[in-house]
Amino acid sequence: MIPEPNPYERFLERYEAGRVPWGDPLPPPEIESLAAGLAPGRALDLGCGFGRVAIYLAQRGWLVDGIDFIPAAIEEARQRATAAGVAERARFHAASVDELDFLDPPYDLAVDIGCMHSFSEEMLRIYREELVRLLRHGGRYVLFAHLRDEETAANEEAPRGIPETSIITLLQTDFELETLERGVTQVEDRPPWNSAWFWYRRR
Repeated sequence: MIPEPNPYERFLERYEAGRVPWGDPLPPPEIESLAAGLAPGRALDLGCGFGRVAIYLAQRGWLVDGIDFIPAAIEEARQRATAAGVAERARFHAASVDELDFLDPPYDLAVDIGCMHSFSEEMLRIYREELVRLLRHGGRYVLFAHLRDEETAANEEAPRGIPETSIITLLQTDFELETLERGVTQVEDRPPWNSAWFWYRRR
């Protein structure tokens, strides 16, 4: 059996091929609603891609650090931030989201749109530890994830994902789940798959 490429190789291939459905300039409406109800503070955009969340928040007064391990994505995010006039408020770092030692707490908000669900068990553990270290008590963590179950796991065309129970178990000690919104996502002509928004608050 040929081993699957690691997450970096998979995403690098997608960026090089231009298959980046998350490249829209505006964030999802869930993030727009979130920003409308929060006072600006410090935020993390985890797996930021081209920086749409970071730039949107920065335009509304936030100081944002965007993290992505694809250098080309970071370069494009910096260019977009400069074009939007928020380069001083939206900073971008080429790094893995489980290697955030260079960042100092506290942050008021962390957003992850489609990043965490690709992680190995070890990456998930370190990722949680970094969230706990960086987010202040009472801070918010918003996650959008592809969910895996027996049906989607058997579908080779479905994207990678994580069981809902794994997310709940991973975060239950240090985070309070305030809202869970389950749904179905479809991109281009691929079969639809289960997904969900998780709205957490740091204990």
